[in-house]
Formats: sequence, C-alpha cells, structure tokens
Amino acid sequence: MVTITSAELQNHFGRYRDLAQREPVWVTHHGRESIVVMSADEYRRLRALDTREAFYPHELPDEIVAELDKGYAGEPTPHLDQLLK
Repeated sequence: MVTITSAELQNHFGRYRDLAQREPVWVTHHGRESIVVMSADEYRRLRALDTREAFYPHELPDEIVAELDKGYAGEPTPHLDQLLK
C-alpha cells in the first residue's frame, strides 16, 4: 500500500494514476487519510460485491414491513441494556 500527500498527488498525478492501476494509493490531507485512488476495474469489482439497498420508510417492500412489524424475536439481551443509556 502506498500513502502520499495530496500535494504529491497534484505534483505527480500521472505517476500515481499509473500506480493506482496496480494497487490502491492512499492520499492524506493535513496528515489524515482522505481518499483512496484505485483503478476503475477494482472500483467496479468492489461495487459489485455491495448488494445493499437503501429505502425511505415509505418505499420499503411489503415483506420487509411485515418482518419489522413482527418485532425482535430473538433471545433477550439484558447485558446490552447499558448501551441504551
């Protein structure tokens, strides 16, 4: 993994664009990780692995609403109650 500053990316964009075709390039801004530059193929591969969907409550499919209406059916978890405080 290569980590560079945003200034270095600006000054040597071609070099890091080529490197990002082979491995992700982490870019820092003011000493903190800010972005990752990667190949378009790798980005597409990662996006294909993410099958999550987001809905507004009024858009939820009926089968999901039915499951939510049932409520939690698992074992009680009193040991986690302190997390609600």
